[in-house]
Amino acid sequence: MHRLRTRSVWAPFLALPILVTACGGGAPAGTAPAATTPAPTAAAANGVPTFKVDPAWPLEMPNNWIMGAITGVFVDAKGHVWVTHLPETLTEEETSQIQKPPLGTCCMPAPSVVEFDADGKVVQGWGDASQDPSQYPRNPHGIFVDHNDFVWIGTYRHDRVMKFTRDGKLVLTVGTYDQTKGSNDKEHLGGPAGIWVEPKTNEVFVADGYKNRRVIVFDGETGKYLRHWGAYGETPDDKYDFGDRDPNGPPPRQFSTVHGLIGSKDGLIYVADRRGNRIQVFEQSGKFVKEKIIAPLTLSSGSAFAFAFSPDEKYIHMADGTNHKVWTLRRDDLEIVGEFGRGGHQLGQMLRPHGMAADAKGNLYVGEASTGRRIQKFSVQ
Repeated sequence: MHRLRTRSVWAPFLALPILVTACGGGAPAGTAPAATTPAPTAAAANGVPTFKVDPAWPLEMPNNWIMGAITGVFVDAKGHVWVTHLPETLTEEETSQIQKPPLGTCCMPAPSVVEFDADGKVVQGWGDASQDPSQYPRNPHGIFVDHNDFVWIGTYRHDRVMKFTRDGKLVLTVGTYDQTKGSNDKEHLGGPAGIWVEPKTNEVFVADGYKNRRVIVFDGETGKYLRHWGAYGETPDDKYDFGDRDPNGPPPRQFSTVHGLIGSKDGLIYVADRRGNRIQVFEQSGKFVKEKIIAPLTLSSGSAFAFAFSPDEKYIHMADGTNHKVWTLRRDDLEIVGEFGRGGHQLGQMLRPHGMAADAKGNLYVGEASTGRRIQKFSVQ
């Protein structure tokens, strides 16, 4: 049993205290406020990445395709950008070309999975919710291309994680369509979202969190259950109601919405507890390491959506889909050192940043859900 050490720092969000909790002993550290987020020039001088939107990325999609709410973004080893979106969020007027009878000459929904090359040109698209849902990702959420070039996709409304070949052929399904049996069930999922695969072991880590309250791990070849855990590495309890939480009180002992996760090269798993407004860090075994609470008064749908690392993994970026920005934190102590973005539909602004990934150079690709419905590239400066 680990004792907890806490210390109060400050975030650039309404001057609200942010709590950092880590394993270890010792008395509480001092509570003096830390420096506020550096200005971009100071951040750049200190080596903290800064970003500028690339107005030329992506290129125009073929076939009058348009995207609905974007739910997942991933950059593979080739530098190709994979995106999942929800075609069903598009209106009749936005898809007038496919209505019966047609309401106009434009447009039609893109397939639910789209692959772009590094220049922003569409390579391929696949996945159609009107086809057999046992073979395609209906309501996809979260995407990961693993070390063997398999494409993993969560289906958050239908309680499955699906493994495909690069061209969209189904290889493996974990979970059962529209069946969930709680956070401690070993065979069924409950609202899976983010996915990450460890290349050394081929273990698949899933943020099983729209209905359940856990991280679950299974074998990437067979789909066999391996282990799961809740907040702080404890047993998840589905009786917890995140709506009862006190933003000024101690952090809840249960996850609220386990939404995204990412693994580091040194064997840690970073978990986005979206409505819990926090990052929790674990060893791959599920042992709790530390946490960071960000923007605790974000009470509607939370601040912690998705993560991306800088190429050297010195920094971790977090998409905040409610405050419409991206936070940058030092990975070793989870101190906030930068942020960019603001709400809006204009170039470089964001509306519901929901999925995010980084390429080998450190450029960020941010996908917007809700009425944002686009992906933007932010080039590292």
